Formats: sequence, C-alpha cells, structure tokens
Amino acid sequence: MTNNDIFKKLRVALQLRDDQIVEILELVDFRISKGEVGNFFRNEEHEKYMECGDQVLRNFLNALVIHLRGTKENPKNPMEVIKSHKADAPKVEREKGISEKPKFSNDRPKSTGDKPKSKTDFKKPMSKGKGKPAPKKEPIVEKVRFNNGKKKDNK
Repeated sequence: MTNNDIFKKLRVALQLRDDQIVEILELVDFRISKGEVGNFFRNEEHEKYMECGDQVLRNFLNALVIHLRGTKENPKNPMEVIKSHKADAPKVEREKGISEKPKFSNDRPKSTGDKPKSKTDFKKPMSKGKGKPAPKKEPIVEKVRFNNGKKKDNK
C-alpha cells in the first residue's frame, strides 16, 4: 500500500475535503496548496499525479492527531470533530418524485417577448435538399387482428 492509498483512505473515512486537509496541515506549520493536495488523489496515469512523500504523510498524521484530539491544554472529543465534518459536508436534498433540472452555464433567462412554443410552431421534417416534406414511413409491424384462438361462425 502506498502513501497515496493511505492518504486517500483517511480522507474518505474522515470525510475530509481538500481545503480541510490544508487547514489540518497548517496545525503543524506545514504549508501546502489545495492543488498539490488534489494531485495526491489523482489516478497514477494522470499527468499531474504526484506521489505522496513520507514527510507529507507524517505531517498529516501528526496534524490529524492534534485536529481530532486537541492539545493537552485544550482536549477535544474526536467523535464530535468527525460529526462536525459531516455537518460541514455539502448536502444534496431531493424530495421524492421531484427531480430538479440541472442548471447549465448556457441557460439564459427568456426575454419578455419570448413565448413558449406550442405544437403548431414546429415544422414537419423536410427531406434532404428537395424542399418537400419527407415521405411517411411505413409501419414496421402491420396491424394484425388477433382472434385469441376463437373460430368465427359464418352463418
């Protein structure tokens, strides 16, 4: 198991974000950027992947002890600290049966002159280059009448 694997598992188990990891490392005066922390969690084949050194992991573990337990002068309850991580995590709330439409950056509000399109506003598909409506397609399955095994009397 590599240092990166250990670091990843600790991050997942304690539900830490990259900015929280940076704050924890600052407890032992170890300065690292959020981008560098993110590089530790990348796939090994990624071009910006960085191997986590022993010094980084050692400093993180020492800072994690201080973060969870506190100091001698100011002790903390580790379970309360972990619960606060859960409370800080972004929550996704969804009601049953209601799905929200994802918002994209290219969504623009409609101007006041726009009106919603009705079914009559849409044109029939045109055939390529001829300017005539496309011919109707024949149904794949013909209409078949089933008699459910009953024979008709022709009287």
